[in-house]
Amino acid sequence: MKLALITTIFLLILGIPIAYWLSRKQSILKLVTEAIITMPLVLPPSVLGFYLLLAFSPNNAFGKWLQLHFNLQLVFSFKGLILASIIYSLPFMISPIKAAFSHLPQSIAEASYVMGKSKTKTFFAVLLPNIKPSIYTAAVLTFAHTLGEFGVVLMIGGNIPGETKVASIAIYDAVETMDYQAANVYAMILFAITFIIVIGVFVINRNAVKSPFE
Repeated sequence: MKLALITTIFLLILGIPIAYWLSRKQSILKLVTEAIITMPLVLPPSVLGFYLLLAFSPNNAFGKWLQLHFNLQLVFSFKGLILASIIYSLPFMISPIKAAFSHLPQSIAEASYVMGKSKTKTFFAVLLPNIKPSIYTAAVLTFAHTLGEFGVVLMIGGNIPGETKVASIAIYDAVETMDYQAANVYAMILFAITFIIVIGVFVINRNAVKSPFE
């Protein structure tokens, strides 16, 4: 829950401006950026986890630079799990918000500019309020997706109790030791949390699109 919450907060801060930038006029740079962001949706988690493990390792340039200059070791640490989860869950945050920005009529922003509002004021006071359901959906999907991560978190964090052992790994451990009762309890808890979250998304989105005369 802690990992999912921190990941979701970071991705809300990062994802909204990136999604807005991607929703504007297309270019080769934006096309390549969007393809890179979308890769975690189609790559096996173990592949992404493997390359992140190589990148974060102190034996390689990036990992060595982090350790020398910031005394930061990302492999088998909670901080590493956060960074890996941000990368892995990025498309779940950006895709719904980008789609919402893309479907907003340009006339909404233009009307705001005509009334003398700046681009910043228009973005925060006009555009964002009009896509609140999509932002909520993106945040909930990101949170739920992070709860169920396995391959990436196992590669980066390992299985350190109290540090990097997350719910999905706890289920795997229980099955490995043939403790099916514990595995069932963990799985049912995750299932219930995810089901409630998804129902919440549907209810909020349904209410958001209702006519005021209904």
